[in-house]
Amino acid sequence: MKKEDSLALIGIAVAVAIGCLLVFTLGSTDQVSRWTMASIIGLAFGIQWLAFIPAYLKRTEHFYDLVGGSSFVGVTLFSLLLSPSLDLRSVLLFAMILLWGGRLSIFLFKRIQKAGKDGRFEDIKQSFPRFLFAWTAQGLWVSFMLAPVFVSVLQPTGSIDAFLLIGALVWIFGYGFEVVADHQKSRFKARPENEGKFINEGLWKLSRHPNYFGEITLWVGITVIAIPSLSGWQFIALASPLFIFSLLRFISGVPMLEKRADEKWGHLEAYQKYKRGTSRFLPRLSRIGS
Repeated sequence: MKKEDSLALIGIAVAVAIGCLLVFTLGSTDQVSRWTMASIIGLAFGIQWLAFIPAYLKRTEHFYDLVGGSSFVGVTLFSLLLSPSLDLRSVLLFAMILLWGGRLSIFLFKRIQKAGKDGRFEDIKQSFPRFLFAWTAQGLWVSFMLAPVFVSVLQPTGSIDAFLLIGALVWIFGYGFEVVADHQKSRFKARPENEGKFINEGLWKLSRHPNYFGEITLWVGITVIAIPSLSGWQFIALASPLFIFSLLRFISGVPMLEKRADEKWGHLEAYQKYKRGTSRFLPRLSRIGS
């Protein structure tokens, strides 16, 4: 067995172990049993493993992101069905996940249909363990990101407070930032004169990855909304934004895109100037109007 395949199997085991840890910590109160949490997180992983079967047989990644975004919506809805009662906080969180997950999954699905392939999967989709790891990691992504939502939905507080109001405002800002960044890039790439060029306008002038900044920000908002519902070991759910930040900033997002961009435009002085003057992640407000 190749080294990459062995590492993938280890990765699968680690992802499942972290999923079990979430079950143990989040399902640690009288209101939320570990059996309930196991059924929710089990569903998050199960959806990915079922989708992996036809994906591997066809050696395709075309519906990977669609399944991922849809899983957020489906698993959140499932947790709502298990909730003892619904309050404004629960309904608001579901609406946020529905808007974010629905838009993002459709956006990414259309993008890969147009592009024909996703460079992330060019090699790994030929390997059973490596491709399975990608789907398993997506199950962990869904579970970890939704951890504060699960607790909040299953332990409704029934009150409107500062956490809800502030979190909602943060989410609106982050969601809007991500949507605008995606729209600006799509519009830029649609213009024939920009064929083969890098985007350096709009929000992309403030940050080289403004869509990722928006995504992390909206998850901060969701986590803030859920804070009043957390207790004891459940405060591990506060790591949700840190998880997505680490994933996008250091593992699967920014590093991969930066490497591709360097390979494509690294020889251009204009791109080197863009890199020197534009923040990798956090928007540089001083660039506004420049």
